[in-house]
Amino acid sequence: MWNKIIDIVEWFGEINERRGVVKDFNNAAKKAFISGDAPTLLNAKTTLGEPEYHHHLSKFLSSGFKIKAISGRELSKDEMKEIGAIVLDNKDFVRKLITMGWDTLYVFSDGGDNGLKWSLMEVVKTLYIGKR
Repeated sequence: MWNKIIDIVEWFGEINERRGVVKDFNNAAKKAFISGDAPTLLNAKTTLGEPEYHHHLSKFLSSGFKIKAISGRELSKDEMKEIGAIVLDNKDFVRKLITMGWDTLYVFSDGGDNGLKWSLMEVVKTLYIGKR
């Protein structure tokens, strides 16, 4: 019976940690925009991930990490790729996302429904090709 309490505490702790990652990302994006280091404001949230990208740590119904670029216009595909590349180039952040249950990275602009998506596990796999 007592082990159920431990499970609940761990579950809520994990949710808070995931919220903290999203909050930290949004705070850093806000500071970068205000300082002029970033040309557009980014805002992240958790959403559904892509079923074909699921891995053994994926969280049910919340495995997508969605970044919305709030630019006041539709971003080009190249602009969305650039935002995705900046996130995906941060290997430690990608690994953290995976271990915390995210499997899909999305980048969307605020002007439309078309966006880009990446499998986080595929990104990590490409890190190790040729490094054996």
